[in-house]
Amino acid sequence: MLRYMLDTNLCIRVLRDRPPGLRERFNAEAGALCISTVTLAELLHGAAKSARPVEQRHEVERLVGRLEVLPFDETAAGHYGEIRTDLERRGTIIGPYDLMIAGHARSRGLTVITGNLGEFRRVDGLMSEDWLSDA
Repeated sequence: MLRYMLDTNLCIRVLRDRPPGLRERFNAEAGALCISTVTLAELLHGAAKSARPVEQRHEVERLVGRLEVLPFDETAAGHYGEIRTDLERRGTIIGPYDLMIAGHARSRGLTVITGNLGEFRRVDGLMSEDWLSDA
C-alpha cells in the first residue's frame, strides 16, 4: 500500500550521494514509495542537462524502476489549485513544482518525503517528513 510520495530533492540526493541510512529506509518501505510524474519530469530534465546525460538518465530509470509513478491527474490538479490559492492569499507561496507535488500527494492522502520541510509544511492538510536529516 502506498504511503509516501518522494519529493524531487530527496530523489536527487539518493542519486547523487547514495546515503546508506536513506537506502536502508527505502528498502524497508519499498512497497510504500512512489513519485509523481512531476518528479519524474524534473529528474529527466536534470539528467538531460547534465554533463553525462545518458548515464544520468540510466541512473534515474534505475531509481524509478523501484517506485510506482503516479500520473498527475484531475484530482491532483484540483488540490494544486486550492493550495496555490490558499498560499497566495497568505503570501507564503512555494515553488511551482513543489505546489504540484503537494497537490498530488494531498489528493492521494500520501506523506511527502523531502529535505525541504519548510516549503511543504506551509500546505494545510499535507503530511510531510524529512528522511534526509536522518541519513
